[in-house]
Amino acid sequence: MPALAQQPEPWQLDFQPAATPVMESIASFHNFLLILITLITLFVVVLLGMCVVRFNSRRNPNPSRTSHNTMLEVAWTVLPVIILVVIAIPSFRLLYFQLEVPEPDVTIKATGYQWYWGYEYPDHDGLSFDSIMLAEDELQPGQPRLLATDNDVVVPVDKVVKMLITADPLGVIHAWTIPAFGSKVDAVPGRMNETWFKATKTGMYYGQCSELCGRDHAFMPISVRVVTQEEYDAWVAEQTAHLDPRDETKKLAQVTAQPAGAAGE
Repeated sequence: MPALAQQPEPWQLDFQPAATPVMESIASFHNFLLILITLITLFVVVLLGMCVVRFNSRRNPNPSRTSHNTMLEVAWTVLPVIILVVIAIPSFRLLYFQLEVPEPDVTIKATGYQWYWGYEYPDHDGLSFDSIMLAEDELQPGQPRLLATDNDVVVPVDKVVKMLITADPLGVIHAWTIPAFGSKVDAVPGRMNETWFKATKTGMYYGQCSELCGRDHAFMPISVRVVTQEEYDAWVAEQTAHLDPRDETKKLAQVTAQPAGAAGE
């Protein structure tokens, strides 16, 4: 097992530790909003308490008949606008950071099927595989139940990875999600969406399909293994060693030479 494995834990209440700059920004923005919302909530609670204590029927048997207060009305209009602007500026900055894909070092195409993922590495012609959840009797020590797969997506550390995400044209919508990366993108039949990540720590990272997609929706895990550049190069060499373009040419020639209907016999 790699040194680091990010996966959900029992009774976990917070985020998984951030493993990409995008997720670090998401966590930072979340913490900022949590502080801001807590202060607003406390202010409202204190205000309600004051109203209950100071303006009840016993304290005020003859209630005020004030119809309006210009300063107060301006304040409760301007203050929320200021709060929304304070929230909007870092929010738009984060959205731009997420959506603007830098020049990639690695490009991977992920295709959602019912109910597993298929991956292609366009930079390495012919390198593709399916990634299917391991059954419980296939798990190795340390591999998490319902998250481990037979083939991990392998990427180099500290490199920009561009993900092209789609779904089987005859299938349904899925969602490719890795919480530690801050990545969640819908896989839509007939449409190619994209996202990116730059993992800063080596290790195993797990996610799941996050769009209800039918019977085995809960059994579509995603496993990404982040390794050093040297390990990545060795993995690519190993995976492509058996790939020979001439094999595809031979297969095409064989199919072309077959009589009509022979392929189905």
